[in-house]
Amino acid sequence: MMIKRSDCEIETEIGQWIIFTKGRIVIRKGEINVPLAHINEFTFLENYREEVHQLPPLHESAQKSPPVFVVDLGAETIEDEQWDSVSLRHLLFEQQDIGFSVVGRAWQYVHFLRTHQFCGQCGSHTERVNWEMAVHCHRCHHRSYPRVSPCIIVSIHNNEKLLLAKGVRHKEANMYSTLAGFVESGESLEEAVHREVFEEVGVKVKNLRYIDSQPWPFPHSIMVGFIAEYESGEIRCQENEIDDAQWFSVDALPTIPPPFSIAGQLIAKTLSQLADK
Repeated sequence: MMIKRSDCEIETEIGQWIIFTKGRIVIRKGEINVPLAHINEFTFLENYREEVHQLPPLHESAQKSPPVFVVDLGAETIEDEQWDSVSLRHLLFEQQDIGFSVVGRAWQYVHFLRTHQFCGQCGSHTERVNWEMAVHCHRCHHRSYPRVSPCIIVSIHNNEKLLLAKGVRHKEANMYSTLAGFVESGESLEEAVHREVFEEVGVKVKNLRYIDSQPWPFPHSIMVGFIAEYESGEIRCQENEIDDAQWFSVDALPTIPPPFSIAGQLIAKTLSQLADK
């Protein structure tokens, strides 16, 4: 949940400020970090003090860090020479350590509140619940919580090469990555791996092994990572989804995702696994 803070408490604390404006994040001009500041440094927040919330830490080790304050300015544009704004994806890539644990979680909460102002059951206005991250409809008593969408992501090898694909959305960047896709209703994670791989590149896999997971705030996913072994089939790219897919030698890889992403980690893990054989 996010904790509502009183003016008195906020006035006395220096914290990390995650301020959203039109889906972007406010930073100091010339910097790439979430600002560590006092609220008085943000003159444009004068009319938003009642909208300041604190993001509680997920882990005990994070409790010693400065508090994290979250503010959603909606569609308001910041016109101040001291401040700029960057995209969420850019900030996550630049500020890797704080990105997924703090900025990504803050965005998922803000996105949830933006998209649940009305009850999905009866259409009435909803109200924030004070003691948990939820909204409640007092007309029909329907309560909604932040959505988390499970996605599988899988690195495929044939004991010699890696199967990597370039999605249509990454065509300009010319980046090849592991295959991924949303889990459908009534489907297990393993079933989703087999289905997505066959749909996207037309091959079958075997010997699935779970590796790790990672929250991915675009806008509310949890990536569940596997390594799988090629079983059969010829590569056939899914139209409108996959621009290209190939088998790549371990010593001749194309541009791949950065190592902090779970895709990059799965590729590194697969390379290490193949090197040990």
